[in-house]
Amino acid sequence: MDEKKGAEQPAENIGEGSKYETTPLIERAREERERLEAANRKKEELLNREEEIMAHRQLGGMSEAGTEKPKEEEISNEEYAKRAMEGKLNG
Repeated sequence: MDEKKGAEQPAENIGEGSKYETTPLIERAREERERLEAANRKKEELLNREEEIMAHRQLGGMSEAGTEKPKEEEISNEEYAKRAMEGKLNG
């Protein structure tokens, strides 16, 4: 009779009927599943909150669409060279 590694094994007669004793592999898998389910629930909550915030931004006129980005200061070639020599360039 082949027994698969990680399969549930019948427990010794302990007076509780035919309960099964789980192997460490199954226990670890169950614990990992519980951790993943908890993480998924948390992620779903965070996504729902993010969607709600984005909806409020759009309704409140604070969305990124339609806003102008600040224009970068245009400098002449001479000013650029001067700043480069002084080490004051922003990037």
